[in-house]
Amino acid sequence: MKASRRRQLRQSHPQLLNIWGLIFIYILLCILTILFSRSFFSDTLYEGRLPGSLSIVVFLTIPAVLLVFLGVVVANLLGDIIARRPGVKFKARLLGYFILIVFFAAVPITIVTGISINEIVRFWQSAETDKAADAAQSFAVDNYSFHIEHFEHILQKAIRGKAAMPIPEPLPAGIAAIQDFGAVTDNWEEIAFSGNEDARLKTPPSTQEGNIMRELPRDSGYIRHVLPLSENTIRLVSYNLGKDFDLWVAAIDNQKERFEIINLLRDNAKNLMWFYYGVFFFPTLLMTVIVASSFTRRVTNPIAELTEATRRVAEGDFSIQILARRGDDLGLLIRSFNAMVQDLEKSRVALVKAEQISIWQKMAEQLAHEIKNPLTPIKLSAERVLRRWRNDPESIGEIIEDSMMAVIQETEGLSTLLNEFRTLSKPTEPSKSWTKLCEAVEEVITPYSNSYPDVVFDVVHIAGDAVIKIDKHRFSQVLTNLLINAIDAMEGKGLIEIRSDLIKKREIRYCRISIRDTGKGISKGESSHIFTPYHTTKESGTGLGLPIVERIVNDQGGAIWFNSMEGSGTTFFIDLPVSEDA
Repeated sequence: MKASRRRQLRQSHPQLLNIWGLIFIYILLCILTILFSRSFFSDTLYEGRLPGSLSIVVFLTIPAVLLVFLGVVVANLLGDIIARRPGVKFKARLLGYFILIVFFAAVPITIVTGISINEIVRFWQSAETDKAADAAQSFAVDNYSFHIEHFEHILQKAIRGKAAMPIPEPLPAGIAAIQDFGAVTDNWEEIAFSGNEDARLKTPPSTQEGNIMRELPRDSGYIRHVLPLSENTIRLVSYNLGKDFDLWVAAIDNQKERFEIINLLRDNAKNLMWFYYGVFFFPTLLMTVIVASSFTRRVTNPIAELTEATRRVAEGDFSIQILARRGDDLGLLIRSFNAMVQDLEKSRVALVKAEQISIWQKMAEQLAHEIKNPLTPIKLSAERVLRRWRNDPESIGEIIEDSMMAVIQETEGLSTLLNEFRTLSKPTEPSKSWTKLCEAVEEVITPYSNSYPDVVFDVVHIAGDAVIKIDKHRFSQVLTNLLINAIDAMEGKGLIEIRSDLIKKREIRYCRISIRDTGKGISKGESSHIFTPYHTTKESGTGLGLPIVERIVNDQGGAIWFNSMEGSGTTFFIDLPVSEDA
């Protein structure tokens, strides 16, 4: 379809999303990733297991969405290649270069990342973290056992044998505090205290003799022992382990759990590496390829449009103008092309006018010749009758009928010739009416389909609701002329296909009617003279049929042209305006 002055040629598929749309989607999905990353790293680093299903679905949404866009890009490119659209080879080659650049940039990073992960895994495997954790835990247990033995030694030497005595002053080394409690009714109350206030308890944790099971944070940094003084009196002895003892033990236990998680991560390191790659690096590669595709389309589309427009101009369509996009680097080239086409159109108009003058001169000469030819037999017939009348008037009846019939026949030929010339030369105001295209075509082809059984008339591609405002009689004359020529070209046997399409040129909608035959076609030498008056390849033709067809179509506000190849048939195209005021 031809482009108009205010419309741009479109050869490629419409863009699904522009660069900013893709970036917006990418940012949106990155926000979702950040929101779910907390649970992801919690599962991975603190529990030593792969992310859950929900995290995987969220993280893999980014590459999945980008893969869909990339699939659309590839599908459009394949469609352009199959359809052989202008510029598709250049577009594919340019996109291939971008993909190679991305590939060459990604491969080293991937290799280095893989080697790094493998080395980290090997380092983890070489580190004896289990032994270190077990040794630290064993040291903590031995240290606690040492304190228990030391506490028992102090109790045995300095306190237990003197249980009935008052609290010794000063306290033995290692003892943090000594408290005496007495039973008052149903409660135990403190009756004596000596030592560190941090070790002081309001009530005894137990009244049974012996070491008390430690509870944190109550006994943080202490070991406690109960000694009975009397039936209603007990002594609580608190031994000092050191204020950081329990913190150290907790740190050792915590680090042992972390070492166990590291061992689990070591087993899943490769899987995690590929997961990280798919979540964070692979989408970047996809986005790069998609952006490269969009850039390729922005570069190649104007070139493809220029190529297609140049081809149309070469075919004789000077109505094409390309609209340059804002910020288009090829804008200057496009504007120069538009100016060139406008200049060519002006030159063609001037050339057409000169050709029309020349054609009318030739028409006048040809018409004079065509009129002169029948005048000779008319003159000869008249002279024959006159001569017989003078020499033998009684036998004039023998020649009068033949001579008058010759005069009548030549006169009718002159009348037909003059009528066709008048139709061709004198513009007539068409009597337009709204006409259903399929019905008008059926009325014209029906007589010929009955008379030529070996000719197949295909009209299935005529829109059933197509209605145009035309001079129906003139339109029938156009179709009749074209059908007769097509049947003659096929020698009464073949296919004639008639179809219709809606197009738009210069902001005006047209109904394009095409009549294609499978005849012998038109030679290149004859193509330039098809619409020239009095030019014919038929023995009995006047050479005015197609010029009259062209004149009628022009009077209807339309245009007519053709494509033909010798041995492959001919297609005539007629563009008739759909709007009433076209």
